Amino acid sequence: MSFSREFCDGRAAEAALAADTAKLDNVRDRERRSEAAWRTMSERIRQTEEARDAKEAARVAD
Repeated sequence: MSFSREFCDGRAAEAALAADTAKLDNVRDRERRSEAAWRTMSERIRQTEEARDAKEAARVAD
């Protein structure tokens, strides 16, 4: 399955909001872990996109 950065960032924001409004510690902790996981996925997508763009630019330059 493939996610976009926008999707991952949106899910991270939703998890952050859920964590901020959670009344139970375990729910807040779960939402913070979820937020971190979505942000990590978004960062990996960003790195992949940058590497792909750099590779394409190098190919075009040759």
